[in-house]
Amino acid sequence: MNASPRAEIAVIGGSGFYSWLTDGESHASHELDTPYGTPSAPVTIGEVAGRSVAFLPRHGVGHALPPHAINHRANLWALAALGVRQVIAPCAVGGLRPERVAPGDLVVPDQLVDRTTGRVQSFVESGATHVPFADPYCARVGEALATADPDVRTGGTMVVVDGPRFSTRAESRWYAAQGWDLVNMTSHPEAVLARELRICYAALALVTDLDAGVAAGEGGGEAEVYARFAANLDRLGAVLTAAIKAMPDPDGCACATWADGLDLAYQVPIR
Repeated sequence: MNASPRAEIAVIGGSGFYSWLTDGESHASHELDTPYGTPSAPVTIGEVAGRSVAFLPRHGVGHALPPHAINHRANLWALAALGVRQVIAPCAVGGLRPERVAPGDLVVPDQLVDRTTGRVQSFVESGATHVPFADPYCARVGEALATADPDVRTGGTMVVVDGPRFSTRAESRWYAAQGWDLVNMTSHPEAVLARELRICYAALALVTDLDAGVAAGEGGGEAEVYARFAANLDRLGAVLTAAIKAMPDPDGCACATWADGLDLAYQVPIR
């Protein structure tokens, strides 16, 4: 991998968010390779609020990759090799409890439940390294997002499923009955891989629809998800820019220091 391009912060774009750092901003696109294969797409690096920022569309250009086919290890490794230490991850989600969230809400969750199966979710392939994950999202990055716009809501649990299908009504009702607020298809294993690489990571969830269990006859659809995300791209961009401007120094954060003094059972990029 060419080590010359550098970035300190990254944005991983979700469904409907395939390009950024364009329209008059100084930017460059970089094709990268990793020990785990190629990332979803070339990484664009530009300047936002005086910070060097990388942008990677999670699903590739034009949503080429369904959620269960994303090479999350390559994506996170490539960003870490660029020097990235903090990641904001916008994503489309379904709302599970209408008394808590509504379509159009922006939410920074603080908990994650993994209901995926068969995904490669770790850089550990032999030996033993047990990453602490009680708090899966970085509170510092989450605070920067929360202060970026007064309408951004904080807290809540996101359950992650394989997809690409949407939930059945019974599944959706069961998730809501557990007290979970949001359902998504990509935040796992993205969040845990970031933690293994000692990267601060927070999700920025856009509620695109109420999930299937809310009421008979209701349920998310692909067209609705994409339309809601497209309608909020300018708003997302403004929140991201404000959050990046306010992003704290990652030095000393528990996301980065958990491995201090440990011999890890996997290779990490040289930054």
